[in-house]
Amino acid sequence: MLSTLGRQTFFPRGIIAQTAEAKEKAKRFNATIGMAFERGRAMSLPCVAAHLGDLSPDEALRYAPVTGLPALREEWKRKNLRDNPSLEGKPMSLPIVTSGLTHALSLAADLFCEPGDPIVLPDKIWGNYRLTFALRRGADIRTYRFYDGNGFNVAGFRECLASAGRARGKVLTILNFPNNPTGYAPTRREADAIADALVATAHEGVNVVCITDDAYYGLFHEDDVCTESLFARVSGAHPRLLAIKGDAATKELYVWGLRVGFLSFGVGGCPHDSPIYGAIEKKVAGAIRAVISNCSMASQQVALKALRSPSFEAERREKAMLLKERAQEVKRVLANPRYANAWETYPFNSGYFMCLRLKNITAEALRVRLLDRYGVGTIATDEYDLRVAFSCIEKEEIEELFETIYRAAMEVT
Repeated sequence: MLSTLGRQTFFPRGIIAQTAEAKEKAKRFNATIGMAFERGRAMSLPCVAAHLGDLSPDEALRYAPVTGLPALREEWKRKNLRDNPSLEGKPMSLPIVTSGLTHALSLAADLFCEPGDPIVLPDKIWGNYRLTFALRRGADIRTYRFYDGNGFNVAGFRECLASAGRARGKVLTILNFPNNPTGYAPTRREADAIADALVATAHEGVNVVCITDDAYYGLFHEDDVCTESLFARVSGAHPRLLAIKGDAATKELYVWGLRVGFLSFGVGGCPHDSPIYGAIEKKVAGAIRAVISNCSMASQQVALKALRSPSFEAERREKAMLLKERAQEVKRVLANPRYANAWETYPFNSGYFMCLRLKNITAEALRVRLLDRYGVGTIATDEYDLRVAFSCIEKEEIEELFETIYRAAMEVT
């Protein structure tokens, strides 16, 4: 399943490895790492240290290990197991810290995507996938319709996955739920069917690399939504099925600018203590070292302290409920029949977003009108699809927002 770059990538026995050895054994003098110390602590400028809050210079300013703070990695794995009870007993590596989820996806692309490899994606995706997998790695994008009626198009996914896999003997896919831009996550029945399709393709002799992009995990607004990551359903499900989980503190801890992401692996046929996980970790470490060296120490410390806080789960539930209330208000407002001549509302049940399918005008024309005349920002994701991030809008402002979108749509029409 590895790309040529993935097969060649290694973690060098250079400065980082030698410094790690010195940290354990150099009790008298440690003259290895390129940092400056003063009286045994990380040297810092007072004008910097004054803004570190509760973090000491040692906590915030030192280099972090290439694969991330060990304590943070352990804590994130514990959180994932709490969130996904069915993962218990299934193969799952210790998460590796990345510089945000985009970096995690980029690492997965570098290590597992060879030019020409088919990657199966729905027709409604986060546009950065094209840069990461098609532009940078030369993947051959194969698409299927995201929706089938009011739900996920499982049959279209299954057919596209099988067809692409048979053509090359290998196929990649990204499952992004809750989805950006639609705000849709599968029901439990749909999640089971998606996992069955992946296993069926692997059973045909195809090497399947399944990447779950869990950027908006935990933001579920309806009762019938599958509240576990699809990683929990596919990890260890088949020897030819590699499960890769990309997730992040970004939305789960509401720390967008801290850029703390994670990359976890579940290898079919390999228990959690298999040496293959150490081999994969070294390859990921080599890929991190080659590009950014390591991730922000201060950001990791903040994330770690938050995860260890006794109030973390309660605070997390409170913010998720706030977004759920906004989503419910969007549904209430959009139930107004007067909007039917302007758009259809795509089904949504989770995440930050929802999309309108415009009837008589293009999304770009409406987006520009909203921006220029009303000072309202939206995103045109397709010729007729307009994405609205209700996560940005207070509940009491939602009705005014859609009234303004409707008014502008009528003017453009």
